[in-house]
Amino acid sequence: MKHSILLERLRHRHLKDSKKPQLTDTQTQTALKPVVLIEGEEEEDGFKKSKKGKKIAGSFEELGLSEEVMGAVKEMGIEVPTEIQCIGIPAILDSKTVVLGSHTGSGKTLAYMLPLVQLLRRDEASLGRLMKPRRPRAVVLCPTRELSEQVFRVAKSIGHHARFRSTMVSGGGRMRPQEDSLNNPIDMVVGTPGRVLQHIQDGNMVYGDIKYLVLDEADTMFDRGFGPDIHKFLGPLKNRTSKSDGQGFQTILVTATMTKAVQKLIDEEFQGIEHLRTSTLHKKIASARHDFIKLSGSENKLEALLQVLEPSLAKGNRVMVFCNTLNSSRAADHFLAENQISTVNYHGEVPAEQRVENLNKFKSDDGDCPTLVCTDLAARGLDLDVDHVIMFDFPLNSIDYLHRTGRTARMGAKGKVTSLVARKDQQLAARIEEAMRKNESLESLTVDNVRRDIARARITEQQGKSAKLIKASNQKSNNKSATDKPPSARTKATSSVMKSGKASSSARTKASTSVRTKATSSVKKFGKASTPAKSVKAVKVAKRVKSSSASYSRKTSPGVKKQVEKLRVVAFRGRSSSSNKKESLRPS
Repeated sequence: MKHSILLERLRHRHLKDSKKPQLTDTQTQTALKPVVLIEGEEEEDGFKKSKKGKKIAGSFEELGLSEEVMGAVKEMGIEVPTEIQCIGIPAILDSKTVVLGSHTGSGKTLAYMLPLVQLLRRDEASLGRLMKPRRPRAVVLCPTRELSEQVFRVAKSIGHHARFRSTMVSGGGRMRPQEDSLNNPIDMVVGTPGRVLQHIQDGNMVYGDIKYLVLDEADTMFDRGFGPDIHKFLGPLKNRTSKSDGQGFQTILVTATMTKAVQKLIDEEFQGIEHLRTSTLHKKIASARHDFIKLSGSENKLEALLQVLEPSLAKGNRVMVFCNTLNSSRAADHFLAENQISTVNYHGEVPAEQRVENLNKFKSDDGDCPTLVCTDLAARGLDLDVDHVIMFDFPLNSIDYLHRTGRTARMGAKGKVTSLVARKDQQLAARIEEAMRKNESLESLTVDNVRRDIARARITEQQGKSAKLIKASNQKSNNKSATDKPPSARTKATSSVMKSGKASSSARTKASTSVRTKATSSVKKFGKASTPAKSVKAVKVAKRVKSSSASYSRKTSPGVKKQVEKLRVVAFRGRSSSSNKKESLRPS
């Protein structure tokens, strides 16, 4: 049924093509001219111009590449340059120190290798510089041996047409064969920083003619502890540049992600460097499908991996299974082997030569080992033809998520990404999923940042709720007081309270002064005062007297007031004198 439908479609397409009018040679050339489609672009003098003003070329010829380099491009079968190639190639040909930033699988290696080869050929023609033993003119530094091999293969394929020679020196290999290759005339050296510095210290390689320096996967190199080696390598080059007759050098940094911390380090190390980024940096790959499978905790994670993996392998897909730790990688590999699924490993505990052999098994067309169980060591820089990426352990940040997903859907191909999301990772996964749905940047999303943002949002929400409750209660109390008393009654009540308060306060002051004077006179007559406990009783009596005086002062006349005051004082004296007598009768 499928075959018959396909044949019917082909027949209709053939009939449509036959109805089209015949075109001339010039018309066919313009019709077959490749076009790069980018959002918001306008045509201008044969170029495509984006909204930001950067010209996007429709072919490599428009980027200013020579015939020798174009021969290598045609042999590779590449016709249309990518966005980063359209931006980067002209800038490098203008001898600018730049950072090329674009998503994984966007053709960054060719973006710097093609113009670099052309610059080397141009120097030979203009300055008469030729290949010399141990004196390379270009150095490409990579963080891993696998990426060095990948870049070296691209350099060799271009060198067949452009007639330049390159060699590779990287960690994990024997020193003697590398020494022999450096003793031959060379133009370019590709390798890891540690091994390149070791060859320089041993005298197998000389700084003298180095004019071009490339740091591939620069974010990884500055983030994973290669900073001191890079600084050590740059020292002699900067010293040579500072001299009056010294030769300068051009630096090219290439990266798939760029955090703010790494960008700060790069700006400090390379003064005046220009950042060239594509619109897809830190964003999801459009041709990849992203699925998130949330695990509640009761499911077996290994069983969930098997359920996702088996249908994909049945379709003939190559699958990468990413784990966060070495133990997790070993557990997944052991479980899949028990279920008769052949796998190969790729992590830090596997020796370098064994890693290369495992990669070759995984990439072979035989299909003996279509599953690669790996850690984040395989997430950066490897150019693999992968159909499906499964995240057995969800990454701890969005940058690692982008690097893992970059192993599939490379150079416009289709791919699939499936993430097994445990309960502890659901917050970060939800934020990444939301950002991809809105086509936002995934630059600074980590587990800690997401948890911190959620906690802050909860605190602000609680503060808003409490403020609303306080405001509502205040309004209710104000409304109750307003409804209980009318305004006229409230003013009368307040005036009467003020008058009575004034009268009672004046009566209290008079009574307190008279009591104090009488008490002092009685103390002088009878000698010693009472004990502290009895003085407290006297104060209580005085308070009673004050309150009674205030009540009597409202009702009695002035003459009666004097008699009352005398009676009070006598009563006070009687108490104090009796207490003194009792004290005198007690035995000492």
